[in-house]
Amino acid sequence: MTETAELVALQTPDGTVPVRRRRRRGARTALLVIGALAAGGAAAAAAVGFGGGDGATPAGNNLPPATAPVTRQTLQDAQTLDGELGFGPTYSAVNRLNGTVTWLPESGAVVSRGKPLYKIDNTPAVLMYGNVPAYRELKSGDEGADVKQLEQNLKALGYSGFTVDDEFTASTAAAVKKWQDKLGIEETGRVEFGRVVFALGQVRVESLEATVSAPAQPGSAVLKYTGTVRVVVVQLDVADQRLAEVGAAVRVELPGGGTADGKVAKAYTVIEAGGQGEEATTKIEAVVSLADQQAVAGFNQAAVDVTFTAAERPDVLTVPVSALVALREGGYGVEVVEGGASRYLAVETGLFSGGRVEVSGAGLAEGMTVGIPR
Repeated sequence: MTETAELVALQTPDGTVPVRRRRRRGARTALLVIGALAAGGAAAAAAVGFGGGDGATPAGNNLPPATAPVTRQTLQDAQTLDGELGFGPTYSAVNRLNGTVTWLPESGAVVSRGKPLYKIDNTPAVLMYGNVPAYRELKSGDEGADVKQLEQNLKALGYSGFTVDDEFTASTAAAVKKWQDKLGIEETGRVEFGRVVFALGQVRVESLEATVSAPAQPGSAVLKYTGTVRVVVVQLDVADQRLAEVGAAVRVELPGGGTADGKVAKAYTVIEAGGQGEEATTKIEAVVSLADQQAVAGFNQAAVDVTFTAAERPDVLTVPVSALVALREGGYGVEVVEGGASRYLAVETGLFSGGRVEVSGAGLAEGMTVGIPR
């Protein structure tokens, strides 16, 4: 019986893998084929069909040209991306009042609930907390989430005599008059559009967009602000969205050494406009909260590396992805090399990462040697 062999170069997502095709005259032909496996963004595997099924033993002079050990390790689907350490996304405070800008805070100032964010005609536009932007005047008879938001803030500022709900009643108007009296503005019982700026919490003034003594243009930005807690913002490709699951733990590598633990606080889609003749691109933006603010207290803004781990499989058997072969009977296997001979074992695949794949199967053990087709 004679045997011929030839090398066939086939393309996989990891690169070109030369694969040996074995032929024997008078015996069943064994055809080697490359099959791609997409698992968690990981790579492709060499695949082979062979006659005889699980446990088939090729001739001793037909061993694979390269081998690798079966190892036991922790396998992670992890990726390190560029991030920006700072105070998070920047928002604009848009003026809705007519008049002249008479006061602005300093850049870097922190403004809390009930305090002026800026002043028009020497009357304050007041910061209050909430996630519904101000969009109308509020008065008796109005209903809605913005009414409830206003009442929650009035209560937090010490005003009482009304029920916190989504209805602006005469009792709410009475509390508003007391609040207006303290601000030194006309006591109308109505909250004019633009008198209140709602933000999620305390704000830090990032930059000033207007100047004192300039006309206050309704609809124009007076200043830009951020949150007051340091976070890391990371942009990911849509294909990597699995990494940015809310609540997922991450590790942040800080400039000059040291690390900080964090977790994904929120993730959302952003559209980046393309240049001239280019299409817009869609990205996922993740905001990472940090467990220890003291660890990053010295940084107002810095470039950092952020490692996301989408999945982790501790203490599992692994082989190189290129050691996988596809069995003609279905599924995947590895070619185990022992004592100058080899045999095929069927395996189940798990997590793919870093060019290796989690495998399990009857008869497979740490320290075994598996073939790698070329």
